[in-house]
Amino acid sequence: MREARLWEGIGEGRVRCGLCAHRCVIAPGGRGVCGVRENRDGKLYSLVYGRIVSQALDPVEKKPLFHFLPGTGTLSIATVGCNFRCDFCQNFEISQFPREHGGRIVGEQVEPEEIVEAARSTGARSISYTYTEPTVFFEFCEDVGRLAAQEGLKNIFVTNGFMTAEALAEAKGWLHAANVDLKSFSEDFYHRHCGASLQPVLDTITRMWEAGIWVEVTTLVIPGRNDSEEELRWIAEFLAGISPDIPWHISRFVPAYKVWDLPPTPLSTLRRAREIGLSAGLHFVYLGNVPGEGEDTLCPSCGRTLVRRYGFYVLENAILDGHCPRCGAAIPGVWR
Repeated sequence: MREARLWEGIGEGRVRCGLCAHRCVIAPGGRGVCGVRENRDGKLYSLVYGRIVSQALDPVEKKPLFHFLPGTGTLSIATVGCNFRCDFCQNFEISQFPREHGGRIVGEQVEPEEIVEAARSTGARSISYTYTEPTVFFEFCEDVGRLAAQEGLKNIFVTNGFMTAEALAEAKGWLHAANVDLKSFSEDFYHRHCGASLQPVLDTITRMWEAGIWVEVTTLVIPGRNDSEEELRWIAEFLAGISPDIPWHISRFVPAYKVWDLPPTPLSTLRRAREIGLSAGLHFVYLGNVPGEGEDTLCPSCGRTLVRRYGFYVLENAILDGHCPRCGAAIPGVWR
């Protein structure tokens, strides 16, 4: 247990958490929506500081990040807990663990130095805070992230984007890249299926890009829920309005958690979504969960294939110093 950051007392022993956009008001003995931040005697504590429940060396493409140190490994870590309750979550065993186990917290206790040393010893170029929502274990992310940055490692959030502007300001000095889930462009979808709201996610994407954090966005396309051409166009136009250089990953849904009555996303829907993204002006639109299709990076100027991929693996990378070797066009991203 560690005293939390970004909270304030508001009287009568209650506290207000300022870490995510729920801005939970928590009475003594209570917890926030995430289930891992608790008010004890008028102070807010993180119950998951250093309580790692998952740790693995992944290809950075698995996050997915296609324009950030391609072909390198990233040490991925997570604790239990999440500030969303998505009924289609593919990591629900750990993200929803406290909610479904009477508030129980599990995980192996480790120190920030151990995580950084593990990354260095495996040859990873970065550390990813992923699998669950990193915002809810922000204190540990920050301590690891600052130490990792000092050691020349990069830091990555794989996030639902529901953090506050204050939390993002805290992360600016050590957070280098993020993949943000933009699950829908509908407030009703976020309320009904995630227990959250849309606007804070849109704000986070905008703020991250403006802060110089490398951003890629993923949308899991769920049949009958967020797969209309109109909604996909709204997402694409929103991203292109920030920058046409933001890569958009359109990912295939497969049944999970509480959603077993819907089929996997048809490939034709994904292909059409990619067409919509490109027609909206986005330069880089990728398909996910369909290995062998829509994964390559093409030069937006001359069309040359620059990075060939299969699944999470890079087969060829022709980008030289961030430029297309054929026409010399700059290819946005972090390539070294």
